[in-house]
Amino acid sequence: MLRDDLRNALKQALKDQEKCALATVRLILAALKDRDIAARGNGNEDGISDEEILSMLQTMVRQRQDSIGMFEQGGRVELAEAEREEIGVLERFLPRQLDETEIAHAVKKAIAETSSKTLKDMGKVMTVLREGHAGEMNFGKASQVVKEMLSAA
Repeated sequence: MLRDDLRNALKQALKDQEKCALATVRLILAALKDRDIAARGNGNEDGISDEEILSMLQTMVRQRQDSIGMFEQGGRVELAEAEREEIGVLERFLPRQLDETEIAHAVKKAIAETSSKTLKDMGKVMTVLREGHAGEMNFGKASQVVKEMLSAA
């Protein structure tokens, strides 16, 4: 379970005195706790699922990628490097990300599965992709591929 992996990573970072890993895992656990509290408020006593944790981790990676761009534009290379280190820690908990070829293949399969023909069907395709590839796919890229394929159809 992903929660156990996070707790074990925290213990290991403490033992190894890895400051970046320790700070990043603590940040992940704090965000997880916040989301668990919100889920309990909505009647889900177990907290959020592993799929939702993966989604949260992907969001954290995207936020850091955005920050890297801004730091580099502002000439703050040291801050950009710190963000890259945090991304490395976050990616330890994510499954391998699909490359562009694999994304295109998954999109074709989802389009066939939903019998989608036009851009109006994009929501159905994206739902199938999110269910089948949580944590494995950059859905921003996948969205572009879906648009291209449905526009060409």
